[in-house]
Amino acid sequence: MAKAPTVDDVARAAGVSRQTVSNVLNAPDIVRDATRQRVEAAISDLGYRPHAAARRLRMRRSSTIGIHLDPYAGGISGVVLDRFVHALTERAGERDMRVLLYAARTPEEEIARLGDLLEGGEVDAVVVTGTFHGDPRTGWLTARNLPFVSFGRPWGEDDVEAPAHLWVDVDGAAGTRAAAAHALARGGGRVAFLGWPAGSGTGDERERGWRETAGDGPRWVVEENVSAARDVVTAGLLADPDVTAVVCASDSLAIGAHLATTLAGRPDMPVVGFDNTPAAEALGLSSVEQLPERVASGALDLLMGDGTVVAPRAATAGAAHVLVEPRLVVR
Repeated sequence: MAKAPTVDDVARAAGVSRQTVSNVLNAPDIVRDATRQRVEAAISDLGYRPHAAARRLRMRRSSTIGIHLDPYAGGISGVVLDRFVHALTERAGERDMRVLLYAARTPEEEIARLGDLLEGGEVDAVVVTGTFHGDPRTGWLTARNLPFVSFGRPWGEDDVEAPAHLWVDVDGAAGTRAAAAHALARGGGRVAFLGWPAGSGTGDERERGWRETAGDGPRWVVEENVSAARDVVTAGLLADPDVTAVVCASDSLAIGAHLATTLAGRPDMPVVGFDNTPAAEALGLSSVEQLPERVASGALDLLMGDGTVVAPRAATAGAAHVLVEPRLVVR
Protein backbone atom coordinates (compact mmCIF):
# COMPACT_ATOMS: atom_id res chain seq x y z
CA MET A 1 0.00 0.00 0.00
CA ALA A 2 1.41 3.41 -0.96
CA LYS A 3 2.48 5.66 1.90
CA ALA A 4 0.16 8.61 2.50
CA PRO A 5 1.73 11.97 1.60
CA THR A 6 2.99 14.10 4.50
CA VAL A 7 3.42 17.81 5.17
CA ASP A 8 7.09 17.41 4.28
CA ASP A 9 6.14 15.93 0.90
CA VAL A 10 3.87 18.93 0.23
CA ALA A 11 6.61 21.35 1.28
CA ARG A 12 9.14 19.76 -1.09
CA ALA A 13 6.68 19.71 -4.00
CA ALA A 14 5.77 23.38 -3.47
CA GLY A 15 9.32 24.52 -2.73
CA VAL A 16 8.42 26.03 0.62
CA SER A 17 9.09 25.33 4.28
CA ARG A 18 7.07 22.97 6.46
CA GLN A 19 5.83 25.97 8.46
CA THR A 20 4.48 27.62 5.32
CA VAL A 21 2.40 24.53 4.54
CA SER A 22 1.10 24.62 8.12
CA ASN A 23 0.21 28.28 7.69
CA VAL A 24 -1.70 27.57 4.49
CA LEU A 25 -3.68 24.86 6.29
CA ASN A 26 -4.40 26.76 9.51
CA ALA A 27 -4.00 30.48 8.80
CA PRO A 28 -4.12 31.01 5.02
CA ASP A 29 -4.73 34.76 5.33
CA ILE A 30 -1.13 35.36 6.43
CA VAL A 31 0.35 33.64 3.36
CA ARG A 32 0.97 35.52 0.09
CA ASP A 33 -1.51 34.56 -2.64
CA ALA A 34 1.07 33.16 -5.05
CA THR A 35 2.66 31.01 -2.35
CA ARG A 36 -0.69 29.83 -1.02
CA GLN A 37 -1.84 28.84 -4.51
CA ARG A 38 1.39 26.88 -5.08
CA VAL A 39 0.95 25.01 -1.80
CA GLU A 40 -2.73 24.31 -2.51
CA ALA A 41 -1.81 22.93 -5.93
CA ALA A 42 0.76 20.60 -4.33
CA ILE A 43 -1.83 19.44 -1.77
CA SER A 44 -4.27 18.67 -4.56
CA ASP A 45 -1.71 16.92 -6.77
CA LEU A 46 -0.44 14.72 -3.93
CA GLY A 47 -3.86 14.03 -2.44
CA TYR A 48 -2.69 15.16 0.99
CA ARG A 49 -5.19 15.07 3.90
CA PRO A 50 -4.31 17.01 7.07
CA HIS A 51 -4.02 14.78 10.12
CA ALA A 52 -7.28 15.37 11.98
CA ALA A 53 -5.99 14.53 15.46
CA ALA A 54 -2.98 16.82 15.12
CA ARG A 55 -5.17 19.64 13.87
CA ARG A 56 -7.52 19.20 16.82
CA LEU A 57 -4.59 19.53 19.20
CA ARG A 58 -3.35 22.70 17.47
CA MET A 59 -6.79 24.26 17.53
CA ARG A 60 -7.58 22.98 21.04
CA ARG A 61 -10.98 21.78 19.82
CA SER A 62 -12.32 18.29 20.19
CA SER A 63 -14.16 18.32 16.83
CA THR A 64 -16.70 16.16 18.62
CA ILE A 65 -20.49 16.22 18.69
CA GLY A 66 -22.16 14.71 21.73
CA ILE A 67 -25.46 12.83 21.43
CA HIS A 68 -27.56 11.09 24.04
CA LEU A 69 -27.90 7.31 23.71
CA ASP A 70 -31.34 6.19 24.87
CA PRO A 71 -31.40 3.29 27.34
CA TYR A 72 -32.32 -0.02 25.72
CA ALA A 73 -36.03 -0.56 26.28
CA GLY A 74 -36.67 -3.57 24.05
CA GLY A 75 -39.76 -3.89 21.93
CA ILE A 76 -40.35 -2.02 18.68
CA SER A 77 -39.43 1.53 19.69
CA GLY A 78 -35.95 2.92 19.18
CA VAL A 79 -35.34 1.85 15.59
CA VAL A 80 -35.61 5.40 14.24
CA LEU A 81 -33.14 6.84 16.76
CA ASP A 82 -30.75 3.95 16.14
CA ARG A 83 -30.77 4.76 12.42
CA PHE A 84 -30.38 8.46 13.19
CA VAL A 85 -27.33 7.93 15.43
CA HIS A 86 -25.73 5.65 12.83
CA ALA A 87 -26.34 8.17 10.04
CA LEU A 88 -25.13 11.10 12.16
CA THR A 89 -21.90 9.27 12.99
CA GLU A 90 -21.29 8.39 9.35
CA ARG A 91 -22.02 11.87 8.01
CA ALA A 92 -20.07 13.59 10.78
CA GLY A 93 -17.04 11.53 9.83
CA GLU A 94 -17.34 12.76 6.26
CA ARG A 95 -17.00 16.32 7.65
CA ASP A 96 -13.99 15.45 9.82
CA MET A 97 -16.11 15.49 12.98
CA ARG A 98 -16.57 12.73 15.53
CA VAL A 99 -19.60 11.63 17.55
CA LEU A 100 -19.46 10.87 21.26
CA LEU A 101 -22.32 8.85 22.74
CA TYR A 102 -23.33 9.43 26.35
CA ALA A 103 -26.01 7.73 28.44
CA ALA A 104 -28.56 9.24 30.80
CA ARG A 105 -31.92 8.04 32.13
CA THR A 106 -33.55 11.42 32.86
CA PRO A 107 -33.23 15.01 31.55
CA GLU A 108 -31.63 16.01 34.85
CA GLU A 109 -29.09 13.21 34.58
CA GLU A 110 -28.40 14.24 31.00
CA ILE A 111 -27.73 17.82 32.07
CA ALA A 112 -25.26 16.58 34.68
CA ARG A 113 -23.50 14.44 32.08
CA LEU A 114 -23.37 17.37 29.65
CA GLY A 115 -21.85 19.49 32.40
CA ASP A 116 -19.03 16.97 32.81
CA LEU A 117 -18.42 16.83 29.06
CA LEU A 118 -18.42 20.61 28.73
CA GLU A 119 -16.07 21.09 31.69
CA GLY A 120 -13.66 18.54 30.26
CA GLY A 121 -13.72 20.10 26.79
CA GLU A 122 -14.82 16.78 25.34
CA VAL A 123 -17.51 18.13 23.00
CA ASP A 124 -17.87 21.18 20.76
CA ALA A 125 -21.57 20.73 20.08
CA VAL A 126 -24.54 18.59 21.08
CA VAL A 127 -27.48 16.96 19.33
CA VAL A 128 -30.50 16.73 21.66
CA THR A 129 -33.18 14.13 20.90
CA GLY A 130 -36.74 13.66 22.10
CA THR A 131 -37.60 17.28 22.94
CA PHE A 132 -40.79 18.02 24.86
CA HIS A 133 -42.76 20.94 26.29
CA GLY A 134 -40.71 22.62 29.03
CA ASP A 135 -37.55 20.67 28.13
CA PRO A 136 -34.88 21.84 30.64
CA ARG A 137 -31.96 20.62 28.52
CA THR A 138 -32.32 23.19 25.74
CA GLY A 139 -32.46 26.12 28.14
CA TRP A 140 -29.39 24.82 29.97
CA LEU A 141 -27.42 24.51 26.74
CA THR A 142 -28.49 27.95 25.53
CA ALA A 143 -27.47 29.58 28.82
CA ARG A 144 -23.97 28.09 28.50
CA ASN A 145 -23.63 29.03 24.83
CA LEU A 146 -22.82 25.47 23.83
CA PRO A 147 -23.81 25.04 20.16
CA PHE A 148 -26.55 22.46 19.73
CA VAL A 149 -29.36 21.32 17.49
CA SER A 150 -32.37 19.29 18.55
CA PHE A 151 -34.00 16.38 16.77
CA GLY A 152 -37.44 17.62 17.73
CA ARG A 153 -38.97 21.09 17.84
CA PRO A 154 -38.56 23.61 20.66
CA TRP A 155 -42.36 23.33 21.11
CA GLY A 156 -42.69 27.04 21.72
CA GLU A 157 -45.26 29.57 20.53
CA ASP A 158 -43.59 30.02 17.13
CA ASP A 159 -41.18 27.23 16.29
CA VAL A 160 -40.91 28.15 12.61
CA GLU A 161 -40.61 31.94 12.31
CA ALA A 162 -38.86 32.56 15.63
CA PRO A 163 -37.58 29.28 17.08
CA ALA A 164 -35.68 29.33 20.35
CA HIS A 165 -32.78 27.33 18.91
CA LEU A 166 -31.60 25.29 15.93
CA TRP A 167 -33.84 22.30 15.29
CA VAL A 168 -34.58 19.59 12.77
CA ASP A 169 -37.67 17.43 12.80
CA VAL A 170 -39.89 15.19 10.73
CA ASP A 171 -43.17 16.69 9.55
CA GLY A 172 -45.44 14.34 11.46
CA ALA A 173 -48.62 16.06 10.30
CA ALA A 174 -47.61 15.59 6.66
CA GLY A 175 -47.04 11.92 7.36
CA THR A 176 -50.45 11.28 8.88
CA ARG A 177 -52.15 13.38 6.19
CA ALA A 178 -50.71 11.00 3.62
CA ALA A 179 -51.65 8.01 5.76
CA ALA A 180 -55.24 9.20 6.19
CA ALA A 181 -55.60 9.96 2.47
CA HIS A 182 -54.34 6.46 1.67
CA ALA A 183 -56.76 4.91 4.18
CA LEU A 184 -59.68 6.85 2.68
CA ALA A 185 -58.73 5.76 -0.81
CA ARG A 186 -58.48 2.11 0.29
CA GLY A 187 -61.55 1.83 2.49
CA GLY A 188 -63.57 5.02 2.32
CA GLY A 189 -65.95 5.59 5.22
CA ARG A 190 -64.63 6.53 8.65
CA VAL A 191 -60.93 6.56 9.46
CA ALA A 192 -60.04 6.33 13.15
CA PHE A 193 -56.87 7.67 14.74
CA LEU A 194 -55.08 5.69 17.45
CA GLY A 195 -52.69 7.97 19.30
CA TRP A 196 -51.11 8.83 22.61
CA PRO A 197 -52.72 11.01 25.31
CA ALA A 198 -52.81 14.74 24.44
CA GLY A 199 -49.83 16.85 25.45
CA SER A 200 -47.09 15.08 23.53
CA GLY A 201 -45.81 17.52 20.92
CA THR A 202 -44.96 14.76 18.48
CA GLY A 203 -48.22 12.91 19.08
CA ASP A 204 -50.33 16.05 18.76
CA GLU A 205 -48.68 16.88 15.42
CA ARG A 206 -49.45 13.41 14.09
CA GLU A 207 -53.04 13.70 15.25
CA ARG A 208 -53.34 17.06 13.49
CA GLY A 209 -52.48 15.57 10.09
CA TRP A 210 -55.18 12.92 10.45
CA ARG A 211 -57.73 15.43 11.71
CA GLU A 212 -57.12 17.76 8.75
CA THR A 213 -57.72 14.88 6.31
CA ALA A 214 -60.23 12.50 7.90
CA GLY A 215 -61.18 14.08 11.20
CA ASP A 216 -64.76 12.86 11.35
CA GLY A 217 -63.66 9.42 12.58
CA PRO A 218 -63.12 8.50 16.25
CA ARG A 219 -59.96 9.45 18.10
CA TRP A 220 -58.78 6.55 20.30
CA VAL A 221 -56.25 7.14 23.10
CA VAL A 222 -53.70 4.69 24.46
CA GLU A 223 -50.16 4.60 25.84
CA GLU A 224 -47.33 3.10 23.76
CA ASN A 225 -48.13 -0.57 24.28
CA VAL A 226 -49.14 -3.27 21.79
CA SER A 227 -51.51 -5.14 24.10
CA ALA A 228 -53.20 -1.97 25.31
CA ALA A 229 -53.60 -0.78 21.71
CA ARG A 230 -55.22 -4.09 20.78
CA ASP A 231 -57.73 -3.77 23.64
CA VAL A 232 -58.59 -0.14 22.85
CA VAL A 233 -59.19 -0.86 19.16
CA THR A 234 -61.22 -3.96 19.97
CA ALA A 235 -63.52 -1.86 22.17
CA GLY A 236 -63.56 0.96 19.61
CA LEU A 237 -64.68 -1.30 16.77
CA LEU A 238 -67.48 -2.71 18.90
CA ALA A 239 -68.66 0.81 19.73
CA ASP A 240 -68.24 2.15 16.17
CA PRO A 241 -68.49 -0.67 13.60
CA ASP A 242 -68.59 1.84 10.74
CA VAL A 243 -64.84 2.47 11.12
CA THR A 244 -63.14 1.27 7.93
CA ALA A 245 -59.44 2.07 8.61
CA VAL A 246 -57.08 3.07 11.43
CA VAL A 247 -54.19 5.55 11.27
CA CYS A 248 -51.76 5.14 14.16
CA ALA A 249 -49.17 7.37 15.85
CA SER A 250 -46.57 4.57 15.86
CA ASP A 251 -45.89 1.10 14.55
CA SER A 252 -46.36 -0.37 18.03
CA LEU A 253 -49.91 0.98 18.08
CA ALA A 254 -50.45 -0.20 14.52
CA ILE A 255 -49.48 -3.76 15.42
CA GLY A 256 -51.97 -3.67 18.29
CA ALA A 257 -54.64 -2.30 15.95
CA HIS A 258 -53.88 -5.00 13.39
CA LEU A 259 -54.28 -7.71 16.04
CA ALA A 260 -57.64 -6.20 17.01
CA THR A 261 -58.97 -6.01 13.44
CA THR A 262 -57.88 -9.60 12.83
CA LEU A 263 -59.61 -10.81 16.01
CA ALA A 264 -62.71 -8.89 14.93
CA GLY A 265 -62.79 -10.84 11.68
CA ARG A 266 -61.65 -7.85 9.61
CA PRO A 267 -58.01 -8.70 8.81
CA ASP A 268 -58.04 -6.71 5.57
CA MET A 269 -58.97 -3.41 7.23
CA PRO A 270 -56.28 -0.83 6.34
CA VAL A 271 -54.05 -0.06 9.33
CA VAL A 272 -51.24 2.49 8.84
CA GLY A 273 -48.38 2.88 11.30
CA PHE A 274 -45.64 5.45 11.77
CA ASP A 275 -41.85 4.77 11.71
CA ASN A 276 -41.73 1.93 9.15
CA THR A 277 -39.99 -0.47 11.51
CA PRO A 278 -38.95 -4.01 10.52
CA ALA A 279 -41.89 -5.29 12.60
CA ALA A 280 -44.39 -3.35 10.46
CA GLU A 281 -42.67 -4.56 7.31
CA ALA A 282 -42.80 -8.19 8.49
CA LEU A 283 -46.56 -7.92 9.10
CA GLY A 284 -47.16 -6.21 5.76
CA LEU A 285 -48.46 -3.00 7.37
CA SER A 286 -48.24 0.30 5.54
CA SER A 287 -46.29 2.86 7.55
CA VAL A 288 -44.86 6.37 7.44
CA GLU A 289 -41.06 6.38 7.26
CA GLN A 290 -39.25 9.23 9.00
CA LEU A 291 -36.07 9.09 6.85
CA PRO A 292 -33.66 9.63 9.78
CA GLU A 293 -30.71 9.81 7.37
CA ARG A 294 -32.11 13.08 6.01
CA VAL A 295 -32.67 14.29 9.56
CA ALA A 296 -29.02 13.59 10.39
CA SER A 297 -27.83 15.53 7.33
CA GLY A 298 -30.11 18.43 8.24
CA ALA A 299 -28.82 18.50 11.81
CA LEU A 300 -25.21 18.69 10.64
CA ASP A 301 -26.02 21.35 8.03
CA LEU A 302 -27.49 23.52 10.78
CA LEU A 303 -24.60 22.96 13.18
CA MET A 304 -21.87 23.51 10.61
CA GLY A 305 -23.46 26.55 9.03
CA ASP A 306 -22.49 26.34 5.37
CA GLY A 307 -21.70 22.63 5.40
CA THR A 308 -17.91 23.01 5.68
CA VAL A 309 -15.72 21.93 8.58
CA VAL A 310 -15.93 25.00 10.77
CA ALA A 311 -16.71 25.69 14.39
CA PRO A 312 -20.32 24.74 15.17
CA ARG A 313 -22.76 27.61 15.25
CA ALA A 314 -24.13 28.87 18.53
CA ALA A 315 -27.81 28.51 19.30
CA THR A 316 -29.51 31.88 18.97
CA ALA A 317 -33.05 33.16 18.81
CA GLY A 318 -34.36 33.27 15.28
CA ALA A 319 -32.11 30.40 14.25
CA ALA A 320 -32.86 28.18 11.30
CA HIS A 321 -34.69 24.88 11.21
CA VAL A 322 -35.07 21.91 8.89
CA LEU A 323 -38.40 20.12 8.48
CA VAL A 324 -38.05 16.75 6.74
CA GLU A 325 -41.10 15.42 4.91
CA PRO A 326 -41.56 11.70 5.55
CA ARG A 327 -42.74 9.19 2.99
CA LEU A 328 -45.60 6.74 3.14
CA VAL A 329 -44.56 3.15 2.45
CA VAL A 330 -47.61 1.28 1.16
CA ARG A 331 -47.84 -2.50 1.52
